[in-house]
Amino acid sequence: MELFYQILADVVVVAHFAYVMFVILGLVAVLIGWLRGWVWTRRFWFRIIHLAMILIVVVEAWFGVTCPLTTWEQSLRKLAGQATYDGAFIARFVHDLLFFDAEPWVFTMCYSAFGIAVLASFILAPPRWPTRRPPEDSAAA
Repeated sequence: MELFYQILADVVVVAHFAYVMFVILGLVAVLIGWLRGWVWTRRFWFRIIHLAMILIVVVEAWFGVTCPLTTWEQSLRKLAGQATYDGAFIARFVHDLLFFDAEPWVFTMCYSAFGIAVLASFILAPPRWPTRRPPEDSAAA
């Protein structure tokens, strides 16, 4: 059973890393897309989801809430009988990329600045509102 919890903890770390990468690379893609004229980077739902994801992080930081993914991973590691941040090579590597030591205010300021950058991207490259397509005329076939 401990192996099961270890694998779940590793999966949570990878999901956490994917979340972070979506937020970071999403902004990079929006800015490059703005410069290169990529249409997909201005899609409404992509932009709203991206904004919501960074806002969740910013709100957690401002209110001193530990990320639920971090809490979940630590609980699973304990159930697996592991030290809090041990794991398989890839999970450990991903974990080390995500977490480093700094004062909490440093993270809050970084998250807030990144959130402001994402909001600014809404001005530089505003999302395109979804448009309704007229129904296709089945009689014209």
